[in-house]
Amino acid sequence: MHTTTLALSENFGGNLVRGIGAILLYGVVGLILMFAGFWAIDWTTPGKLAKLITRGLPNAVIVTASGMLSMAFIIVVAIANSASDLTEGLITSLVYGLIGIVVQVLAVRLLEWATRIDVGSTIESEQFAPASIVVAAVHIALGLVVAVAIS
Repeated sequence: MHTTTLALSENFGGNLVRGIGAILLYGVVGLILMFAGFWAIDWTTPGKLAKLITRGLPNAVIVTASGMLSMAFIIVVAIANSASDLTEGLITSLVYGLIGIVVQVLAVRLLEWATRIDVGSTIESEQFAPASIVVAAVHIALGLVVAVAIS
């Protein structure tokens, strides 16, 4: 009978701990950016989104969910394209993510203005408004554009 011993490299444990630490740190950066993204959407959109969502207003839910999804695209690409050094990577992810959020918010508001959609009355409506799908599509499309611009 032949026995094979599987040995781990000397620095396996250290690499594993560093990898777990990097995941946790990037998770914190991602969470901070998601909060910043929500705040930016809430600040630039008429009405308090959290209250409108809690009330279950369908258009507020659609617009906010699409905005958060678009922010996630930006954040994921910012992290994926960050520097290989952990400290530099965290900083570049944070900077690219924040710039991406600002560009996203400005671009969405500009397109909402150009389409003449009254976002305030749309998201405050208790009935589904098809215009909320247009706003959601704009959020997602511009999130993708900004994310690709970061890469």
